[in-house]
Amino acid sequence: MLNIKAKFLFVLFSVIQIVAFSSTLNMKDIDTLKITNKIIPESIAKEITTALSHYPELKDTPIEFRFKEKIKKSFMQAQPKFSGIFKNKKNRSYFVMISESFNIENESFSISEVPSEVLVGWIGHELGHIMDYQERSGFNLIQFGIGYLTSHRFIKEAERAADTFAVSHGMGKYILATKDFILNHAHLSKVYKDRIRKLYLSPEEILLLVEELKD
Repeated sequence: MLNIKAKFLFVLFSVIQIVAFSSTLNMKDIDTLKITNKIIPESIAKEITTALSHYPELKDTPIEFRFKEKIKKSFMQAQPKFSGIFKNKKNRSYFVMISESFNIENESFSISEVPSEVLVGWIGHELGHIMDYQERSGFNLIQFGIGYLTSHRFIKEAERAADTFAVSHGMGKYILATKDFILNHAHLSKVYKDRIRKLYLSPEEILLLVEELKD
């Protein structure tokens, strides 16, 4: 019974990954540069390298940062490359998908309109997800993917973990800048802001964590 369940989860996760990957084929071609196993769009190289500088553990981890026309309900999304899920944890590769525009209700933001400090915070949060992924087995990553798609509670745990990784790596001010950009944006509804408050660390929790890390 366990083997059947494992095979079902494997097949389901495979389909999810194939769909996600195939949707990246329509992305716009852009200039990129390579930095120690990283593929980085030149237009946001400053922000990406700033965020990476806070994660020395990821220095040799292959990560490809890609622009994508649209990511459902998100501005950025980190995910492991499916071909390496069952490899040794140290040999996995990852994508960080970055939406060229972010549509929230009736508001649309181009990446060029997002302040640099906010972008650094967003990228740092996604790198926090990669830190989380690195601690998981291949089978656990499959469970993670399914849980993220089906459970609100699971999403909350995953997003708060990514925030915590980022803050613990000295990115508190950038994560706060990202939260401030969303929570104090005049044109975003209370419903959307409440969703962000429920799923992610609050500014107060971030400040408390920063103080705890100083001790």
